[in-house]
Amino acid sequence: MRKFGTRCLGLFNVALVAAAALAVPVLQAAEEDPWEGVNRVVFRFNDTLDTYTLKPLAQGYQKVTPTFLEDGISNVFRNLDDVVVLTNDLLQGKVHDAGVDTSRILFNTTFGVLGFFDVATRMGLAKNDEDFGQTLGVWGLGNGPYVVLPLLGPSTVRDTAGLVPDAFLKPYPYMDHVPSRNVTRGVDVVDTRAGLLSAEKMITGDKYVFIRNAYLQNREFRTLDGQVEDDF
Repeated sequence: MRKFGTRCLGLFNVALVAAAALAVPVLQAAEEDPWEGVNRVVFRFNDTLDTYTLKPLAQGYQKVTPTFLEDGISNVFRNLDDVVVLTNDLLQGKVHDAGVDTSRILFNTTFGVLGFFDVATRMGLAKNDEDFGQTLGVWGLGNGPYVVLPLLGPSTVRDTAGLVPDAFLKPYPYMDHVPSRNVTRGVDVVDTRAGLLSAEKMITGDKYVFIRNAYLQNREFRTLDGQVEDDF
């Protein structure tokens, strides 16, 4: 009986440890995503809109556009994005990265024909990845709750605030010709969506949870420049 009681106690302890382990992600999700109910509603709206409009457009765009042209268009928008990256390099005090991104803009805009060819990467000038949401993180501001924005998708309170300054670093607010601005923005959106088509194969389980976790982990990795702790 004593041995039986010991075994029962041991199994009980194992069950407690297992229950605690299972509770950790649940508690963590509650802290990161306290607005999950509303977020899921917005997520379903975005997903439905994407399924019946944006995704088919991206698939058609990818099907009819030659690879070299699709790559060139992506490079043009990446070159425009380097202005955002450069500004946030400076705001974060990353002088070396700012020099690299300045060189990227100069070389790609001139020798790369307005960025159509990414000559800077071939020269060893790797593209950096910064935005004002990351800058706020470097300045010590926490993520805040996870939030799904209509049309724009996954974000956090901090990253949502960061969208505003970054928007003024892009060319759209300064394009007075409305049709040209709308067409350029539309091509940018469709090209970005086309670049994500292959990534959909990685989604497993609850799509909402998968995208939320992937987004939060990616943002942490980018904000900390890859210096993250491996929980495992």
